[in-house]
Parts: sequence; structure tokens; C-alpha cells
Amino acid sequence: MNVTSADDDTYDVLIIGAGPSGAITAHAVAGAGFKVICLEQGDYALPSDYPANFDMWELVARGHWQAEPNRRRNPADYPLEVSDTDLAPSMYSAVGGSTIHFSALWARLAPSDFRVRTLDGVASDWPISYETLSPFHDKVDDFIGVSGLEGDPAYPEGYAPKMPPLPLGKFGRRAAEAMNALQWHWWPHANAIPSQKIGSLAACARWGTCTQGCPEGAKASFDLAYWPSAIKAGAKLVTGARVSKITTDASGAATGATWISKGEERHTKAKQVVVCANGIGTPRLLLLSASERHPQGLANSSSLVGKNLMLHPNCAVIGYYDEELESWRGPAGSAASSMQFYETDRSRGFVRGSKMHACPTPGLLFNGVDPHRLLPFEDLWGPSFHQVIRDARNAIFWAANIDDLPEESNRVTLDPTLRDSDGIPAPKISYRYSENTLKIRDFTVARLSEIHRAAGAKKTIEINDLQGEPGHLLGTARMGSDPKTSVVDEYGRAHDVPNLTISDGSIFVTGGAANPTSTIAALALRNAEKLAQTLLAAN
Repeated sequence: MNVTSADDDTYDVLIIGAGPSGAITAHAVAGAGFKVICLEQGDYALPSDYPANFDMWELVARGHWQAEPNRRRNPADYPLEVSDTDLAPSMYSAVGGSTIHFSALWARLAPSDFRVRTLDGVASDWPISYETLSPFHDKVDDFIGVSGLEGDPAYPEGYAPKMPPLPLGKFGRRAAEAMNALQWHWWPHANAIPSQKIGSLAACARWGTCTQGCPEGAKASFDLAYWPSAIKAGAKLVTGARVSKITTDASGAATGATWISKGEERHTKAKQVVVCANGIGTPRLLLLSASERHPQGLANSSSLVGKNLMLHPNCAVIGYYDEELESWRGPAGSAASSMQFYETDRSRGFVRGSKMHACPTPGLLFNGVDPHRLLPFEDLWGPSFHQVIRDARNAIFWAANIDDLPEESNRVTLDPTLRDSDGIPAPKISYRYSENTLKIRDFTVARLSEIHRAAGAKKTIEINDLQGEPGHLLGTARMGSDPKTSVVDEYGRAHDVPNLTISDGSIFVTGGAANPTSTIAALALRNAEKLAQTLLAAN
């Protein structure tokens, strides 16, 4: 295959991946006056195509909108080798990345998440603190219009979302009443869904279909929340561009990227390269970019690229109630969350914990014809059908993220035989639940059931292993101050490659139990502002 130059220009910054971190990087660096290009293997997802626009929206959602690429198989997807994993990763290839699918829960990591080694004697401390990131959280929150309520005692003072919180709704109030009865912490969940119109985002209309894309244009998927402003600032976005390799010169510095579009291989030159391809795509690309100067893969002198994969296994308990709870209303999303069991209490027999959140109940197909269905066929159809519908309307879906501590054996490598549609080696996922993870999960499922009992549920269904969730891909190019024990520094700059930055969830040191996109966004903004300063100093 002949390689042609995409154009004759040398860009100041080449970004790989148009998800949240890529969008924020493009906006910040282009806004500082630099020449920016972003290569994205997917395309724009059109709101008019979202499943909620169709009568059979749940069935449509089981097609090219579902979360796992091996089941979805869209043209932009690459396959994953998942024969050696307890949890098949979820992701979405498009402008906006997996925020097309995310439920927009906008939790921050807790201060303790940055000091796990100091506090609990496991994993490693981050080279930065909650206080370091907080101003960047605030900037992103204000830009996209996060809805929430200040004063959550689970966080330090000063966390004050710009928009008023979304309504708790009937199911949220019932969940909160149960938490009050148990005297457990709860708080209205912060959501990246504006309760009032802001910028390019509409106000939430409570469709309740957030995880299959918001047809109202209210959810802060980053195709809407940041990319219009980034393009207006001068960033160039190229879709349908599958990057196969980051190129380097004789000194080992990055020179740009080779990419494939419609079967033609091209090359784009840049002074700085920023990788924002998620916690699986990023290590895959670094390993694909091995060279004589970087024989183990780009930025991999530590041999840690691809290792320490964290996926946040989820569990849930659905509770069904006699009274009307309108649990079909959005956001979906969470009405309320609890960090009652987030921090370490060694009397429980494990370290770290979980974040619990009360959500609307998934619809009929989730209960019945999903491959991991909860109800046997005879309990779903025929005379039972109307009861199933009533139950789905009057339920609360209490779910939880499990803190997933890093282990080098959980990793991303290149599969020796599996290839994507362009012939590029696919990633192989090796991931097993640890004993600590399983202990957290069992403890958390018992607490979720306890909440339902306190709320008066007439029946519950426990889901110990919630497959297809949650798409949190973390830790495979971790940050740190020591090049021997980390891949990048505190600003995402690769120790081995001076002009390569990584700005996605792969740079997490620990995963916490909070939904990570808020922290990914704050890290990306901090990295991007530092990169802009570096470019300015060089000119």
C-alpha cells in the first residue's frame, strides 16, 4: 500500500480520537491560536438516527447502537479478542466517542482516590491531587452546564455545579426516602445534562433514553458539547480516518501519524501528537507504533503500556414496587447517588469500595430478551406480559460501580491473528476479577438489596455481573513521576517521547468507583493548557 501525504502542512498538534479528551484538547489548543487536526475513525452520529426516534426503540438499540463493538460491528469498529476476560469492554467509535452512549453521570473521583497507596497501602498514589484537578473540573462543568446541587458532603467544599439539579422524580424520591431510613449518605446526582439550555445543548426533556443517544440534544455528548466550539476556534476534524501508526524520527520524537481512509494509506505531519483513543485504543496504537528506537512499542520503556487495565465492573439490584414510580422518565442517568461505602473500611474484608446510584429501570427488552435476560420466557410473554409492563414502570434500578484496583495481569496486547477491516492487528483483552473486586461486589449487592427492603420493594432481582457496562476503560498508560514505573508524567507527556501526550482514561493510576468521564475531561483540559504553553514558548 502506498502512503500519500494527506496535505503538505505540518500541524502544530495532531490529535488521535474525537471523544471527550480529543474534543477538549482541540478546543483549548486551537483556541490558543495553534493549527490543530484531529483524526477520528468514526463519523458523526446523527440525533435523527437515535433509537428513541423509533417506535421499536429498544429493538433498534440492540443493533448498531449497542455498546459492545463485537456485537455491534459498525464499519468504524475494530474487533476485540475477548476469550480471556470476565468483562467484555464497551466503547463507541464516533465523533464524541463513547459519550454518545454514556449516561452522563458526572461524578468526580474522591480526594482519597489520588492517595490509595498512602491511605490503604495498595496500588500507587497519583502524582497530582484532587485539589490540583478541581479548577479544571470547574471550567469543564461550567462550559457544558453540569446539573447538580452544591454541598455534597462526600466532596470538599467548593464543588458547586452551575445548573440546578434535574428532578428526582417519583422513583428518585422513593430511593432517597430509603436512604434516609437507613441513615446512609445520598445526594442528587450531578449529570452532564443541562436542566436549562446552554451553548449548543438543549434543556433536558427527560426522554429517559440517554444511553442510546439523546434525541433532544440535551446530553453533553462531546460531539455537541465541545466539537462545535472547537471547529469554530479553527480545529480541523477528519472522520473515517483509522490511525495505524504514530510515526517517529531517528531521535525517537513523534513526527505525525499514518492513517487509512477508504483503503488508502495517508500520513499527516505534526510537531506534537496527542493520543485520545481510550484505555484500549491508546495502548493498541502505542504497541502498533513500535520502531527500532522503540522496540517494545512507543513510549513503552517501562513495559507498562497496556498493563493495569481497569474496567469498573458493575452490579445492580432491581426492585419492583406496587405504586406508580414513573421509572421510565429520564435522565438515565441517575437521580441520586451514594458514597456511603466508597471509602476503605477494613472491617468489611476488602479495601476501597463502590459508588451506588439510583436509576430508572431499563425497559421490557432488558428484562426479557437481552442475551443476559433476567426473566424466563414464560414469565415474560403471554398472560404475564401486562404485569411485566406494569412492573417495569414501577421499579428502581439501583446499580453500582466497583473500584477496580490496577493489576499488571489485566492488560491489552496485540492479538497475533485477529485483524480489523483494514488488516491492522486487533487488541486482545486479558482481564479477571480480583478477590478484592469480588468481595466489594458481593458486599455491594447485599447493600443494594437492603436499600430495596427499606423502600418496601415487593420483589427484587440481583444482577451480580452486569455485562455490557459501563465502558470505563482505564489505566493502561498510567501517569507518574518515575519513568520506570509509569508511561507519562503528570501532564500526560510520555517519558520516552518528548512531543507525545496521552489524554484519556489510560493515564489513570487508580480507577476509583466514580464514573470517570468528568476526571478524564479535567485531565485533558489541564494537559491541553500545558501543551499550549509549551507551543507558545517554542514559537
